[in-house]
Amino acid sequence: MTCVFVQFRCTPGKTYDVATAIYDREVVSELFSTSGEFDLIAKVYIPDGEDVGHYLSQKLFDIAGIQRTLTTMTFRAF
Repeated sequence: MTCVFVQFRCTPGKTYDVATAIYDREVVSELFSTSGEFDLIAKVYIPDGEDVGHYLSQKLFDIAGIQRTLTTMTFRAF
């Protein structure tokens, strides 16, 4: 599995709706509210053999209230 972190910028007033919709899809292992440019950050494990972009687009990015996302890939360092 590949671990990625996805940050979400939400439409003002829709952060809780977006967070609920993300949890309802059961694809994230952790979800946090954040300060700064983005409202939420999620830890997502992408199954082996799945294309990261397609997986995230199909599973998360069509949720109403998301204005922007930023995906950070992780790599095994040790």
